[in-house]
Amino acid sequence: MRSWLGEGIWYGADYNPEQWPEQTWGEDVALMRRAGVNLVSVGIFSWALLEPAPGKFDFGWLDRALDVLHDGGIRVDLATATASPPPWLAHRHPETLPRRADGAILWPGGRQAYCPSSPVFRERSLALVEAVAGRYAEHPAVVMWHVSNELGCHNVHCYCDVSGEAFRRWLRDRYGDLDALNAAWGTAFWSQRYHDWAEVNPPRTAPTFANPTQQLDFLRFSSDEQRAQLRAERELLTRLAPQPVTTNFMIGTGVKYLDYHSWAADVDLVANDHYLTAADPQPQVNLALAADHTRGVAGGGPWLLMEHSTSAVNWQPRNVAKAPGQLRRNSLAHVARGADGVLFFQWRASRAGAEKFHSALVPHAGPETKVFREVCRLGADLTALAEVRGSRVDADVAILFDYEAWWGVELDSHPSVDVTYADRLAALHGALWRAGITADVVHPSTDLSRYRLVLVPTLYLVRDADAEALRRYVEAGGTALVTYFSGIVDEHDHIRLGGYPGAFRELLGIRTEEFFPLREGERVGLDDGATADVWTEWLHLEGAEVLASYADGPLPGVAALTRHIVGAGAAWYVGTRLDEAATDRLVARLLAESGARPPVAAPPGVEVVRRRDADRSWLFVINHTDVDARLAVTGTELLGGGRCAGELVVPAGEVAVVREDAATGRPVGGAAGAPTAETPVGPAADPA
Repeated sequence: MRSWLGEGIWYGADYNPEQWPEQTWGEDVALMRRAGVNLVSVGIFSWALLEPAPGKFDFGWLDRALDVLHDGGIRVDLATATASPPPWLAHRHPETLPRRADGAILWPGGRQAYCPSSPVFRERSLALVEAVAGRYAEHPAVVMWHVSNELGCHNVHCYCDVSGEAFRRWLRDRYGDLDALNAAWGTAFWSQRYHDWAEVNPPRTAPTFANPTQQLDFLRFSSDEQRAQLRAERELLTRLAPQPVTTNFMIGTGVKYLDYHSWAADVDLVANDHYLTAADPQPQVNLALAADHTRGVAGGGPWLLMEHSTSAVNWQPRNVAKAPGQLRRNSLAHVARGADGVLFFQWRASRAGAEKFHSALVPHAGPETKVFREVCRLGADLTALAEVRGSRVDADVAILFDYEAWWGVELDSHPSVDVTYADRLAALHGALWRAGITADVVHPSTDLSRYRLVLVPTLYLVRDADAEALRRYVEAGGTALVTYFSGIVDEHDHIRLGGYPGAFRELLGIRTEEFFPLREGERVGLDDGATADVWTEWLHLEGAEVLASYADGPLPGVAALTRHIVGAGAAWYVGTRLDEAATDRLVARLLAESGARPPVAAPPGVEVVRRRDADRSWLFVINHTDVDARLAVTGTELLGGGRCAGELVVPAGEVAVVREDAATGRPVGGAAGAPTAETPVGPAADPA
């Protein structure tokens, strides 16, 4: 991997000089320097300008723009410009346009109007990459390469004949022969057995439910096709240019059908785009989840926030502006959770186009605005935090996440439409956030030995090796929690027979014989005072102890929460959808048993995360409340607060970052890991 870290923390935005008269460019650079900007992404949607006709390139404007930026000391993340093809490509090659499952063509006029399997698109896009990289590989402003942009955001699935043939090739590579495919797809059901590869198609619109494994494989194929574009461009860039290569993932923004855990190996740095949901009453919690997941995809190392917004976005039903101070809190929360760069979309708000009402660093009203003043303050903050660059985030807890499990659990014809993948993920992560605990969101194949607690929400699809790894983790002394509708199927979406929860049955010491999903709006009570909805199940004990049972509903007296001693550790199971208060209590018990604890005690609504390197540690304290917060902290506050000897006061809505004294915090290597003699695994002193 090529190094991408700068001397400090990268700060900037997408910059689109082609949208503005050249006399504006000098003013832009002066404002960038005033704001502390040191990196901009350039050329992302400029294919139609760079190549106005096939094979005819015009680089004059980009030459001049890069020179202006370089002269002003601004570094460039240069895009390959393949993010959206120019109109001439579809005009000359209409076969490159994508189709929906019902056959409808998606036409040019927006962006990403191309079939990801199209050989014509691949050929033309790589010709552009070669031309751009050949021209700018040695340009002194360019410090990294930006492949395409948000690959698969609008065209992740294409059902055209070109995609159909590519899907068949992918299936032949995966299965080898039709017998293996028929076995994996269970084609004995509904007379679906295939006798010729030509009979196999994408799961286009059908009279009723399509074959679930066909659907699942098509989702895998579609993610792989988008990844293939990334890999093709990256391979060319690596051959032609010395700079590191990235592309912007979309983790935590509802993008479901791209397996970023598998993509991480194809970039030199993991970069992510994240936008708040305006309707979310606590968007800072979702932001934390997205950042923790991005860090998990990055293997725990630093990552780059490629895009977020200074204020409102343009594409939600109600595009709410950020409150004063929220821009700063959002940005520094990402840094707290591992980002070593903070970039926005975009530098200057556009005058025209679909995103003209999207906020920017320089609003339509110009630099004498709330937004630009906050932009400048953030720039000063990031300059002051340069020493944090390259450090890692402390996390005692892992949450297992698998895109294929997400795809599988939300296929059609399941026991309840109310069982969704992100629901328990967000609920458990939110309980950790409220408890002050930082978690890594990682793939089930990750080495779990460094964590004190592992949470497994709705892992419907799981491979044998990953289930076995969780068993070994618990047996060695770890604490794990598995939620309902986990372990149900293998990688082919075939039921694991013998009783639910299938792959985890022996680990959990239970066997469920039948699901009893609840009706819409129906609730049940538990004998510990908790309430729950959506899901119940007829569970039998096979070695586990009961911690709570249903008090009413369809299964009164049946266990709802269990715990099973396995070796030196314990495996917990929750067989229903607990309310928020009960989820918080459950997580508190798990934290007490596992020994996981927050960096420091903090009032509710005050976010605290620790980053550290081999010699130093830093506490990020973000006060999301409207009252001042006091914490027991000793060290040096880096954002202007000076020395704090035992007490840190963080005003309402503000952020502090403290370099802790050498004796403060846990030793390096002890921030997470198997429980030690000081933090033994075992039941809480008072499990009630």
